[in-house]
Amino acid sequence: MTLSGKVVAITGASSGIGEATARHLASLGAPVVLGARRADRLAGLVAEIEAGGGQAAATRVDVTDPGDLKTLVDVAVERFGRLDVFVGNAGIAELGPLADLDVDGWSAMVDVNLKGVLHGIAAALPVFQRQGSGHFVTVVSTAGLRIVPTQAVYAGTKNAVRTLMEGLRQEHTDGGLRTTSISPGYVRTELSGHAELGIDPTAVARAIAFAIEQPDDVEIGDLTIRPTRQG
Repeated sequence: MTLSGKVVAITGASSGIGEATARHLASLGAPVVLGARRADRLAGLVAEIEAGGGQAAATRVDVTDPGDLKTLVDVAVERFGRLDVFVGNAGIAELGPLADLDVDGWSAMVDVNLKGVLHGIAAALPVFQRQGSGHFVTVVSTAGLRIVPTQAVYAGTKNAVRTLMEGLRQEHTDGGLRTTSISPGYVRTELSGHAELGIDPTAVARAIAFAIEQPDDVEIGDLTIRPTRQG
């Protein structure tokens, strides 16, 4: 597999799935543009990728700020001349029963998990439309498919993103825009507390690379792949 020359922007790239995806895609020849709040970690990751012969750039991104997402896209275009794929990976999980009435936690998940994806679309879609091509990849979750106690609001935000991606796909059926939703279960990341039985982040990174390589839209749930409806 090679992604040589495909420019990929990734949010939440300072750890977990985002970090693994940056390393993996860079190893396949994709220039990667990394965004996250922890700029120091991004700098170290860029240095590591470049030392291995890859191409990378980074900028501090808080996905709750639309301007930060526009900067991420601008860095991609200014540094590498275009943007081919936008990976919306940033997310948080404030888990607990609804009876806890964690209104602040609920708001934070809506702001990051849902509005953060919308801000990414607002930043990248104009570039994709000018180019005549582009690909949105979003990391959703099996939490939105199998609802369990303590995850109601988290699952709600992930289901909202899944719906959003399907609506975006239906509005662009001319082949110029592609969408992919990836729904892993527990992944060994800081978000899940490095769950011992979780999926290795590199497995999700490989699924993202696979989706980018495919000629058609795909939906990836539990890391199994099936075509989405066309037209």
